[in-house]
Amino acid sequence: MTTFASYKATASNWITIFDSPFYPDSLDEAKILYENVLLRFTEVVEQAQSSANLLEIITKEPDPLRIQLLRVFRRYVSPDTSVEMTKRKTKIPDIIKDFGYRFRPIEQVKQNLQSRPIPDETLMAILLEQSTRGQKGYDLTESFFLWFNKVFSKDYLIRGPVRAGRDVMLNEVLENWQYKTPADILISRLDGTPLVVGFARYDSDRGGSQEDDRTGGNRDKITEILGYAQTYNLPLKVLMLNDGPGLLLGSMWNDYANLEQYGQSRVMVCTLKMLDERFTQSWLDS
Repeated sequence: MTTFASYKATASNWITIFDSPFYPDSLDEAKILYENVLLRFTEVVEQAQSSANLLEIITKEPDPLRIQLLRVFRRYVSPDTSVEMTKRKTKIPDIIKDFGYRFRPIEQVKQNLQSRPIPDETLMAILLEQSTRGQKGYDLTESFFLWFNKVFSKDYLIRGPVRAGRDVMLNEVLENWQYKTPADILISRLDGTPLVVGFARYDSDRGGSQEDDRTGGNRDKITEILGYAQTYNLPLKVLMLNDGPGLLLGSMWNDYANLEQYGQSRVMVCTLKMLDERFTQSWLDS
């Protein structure tokens, strides 16, 4: 089988680049999505007696407006509290107790709001960029599922979130698996025998310590999965579905090539454009 390392000389020909919006074209979409959100945020700020009270008022807003207002709240009032933290209404009293002392005072929030143009294109652009983070990863997994179902759906089962959704938890699908390990893809024979655990990642950019951490984490996953396969005599393999221009940066290509070599024939690192050549039935069944 052709190795991932052997593609390095022509690496730019083998990556997939999903479209990104140009600036300032993206401001048109940002205005549609967030202008009314910012107007509503201005209204509730005027109603609030304190920054803690502002959070309480926002919590009573209907979804999905509430979530969008929480994103603006984080920017203006509390960078310490993520939207995930504030999503759960029952946790709001605890968040105010634990983080309220760091909230920016409501008087300062009002002054800052008044100093900004209406609509605030800068903030709308930031919110749009944040909302689209991860979309290319969803595009990657969706493309793989479409390809796999076209080529292999009659002979194998595939599960996992096609786009957003709950990961495949290996402790729920592999008998005697001891860890709560999330995966993006699980491919099995029709009789249920697990064949491939897959992890998908689209890298628009990558480098530095994040690159090192990723490589070490992936090696740990490979070691655990192949050890499990050996223990229970299973034909289980690992797919690293990686794509994007970030693969061309730093040592990324070599790092992934080393992971594939580490796993020998039981690990495959693959981009979408390599699937037809490399992700074959003979590898699946090996």
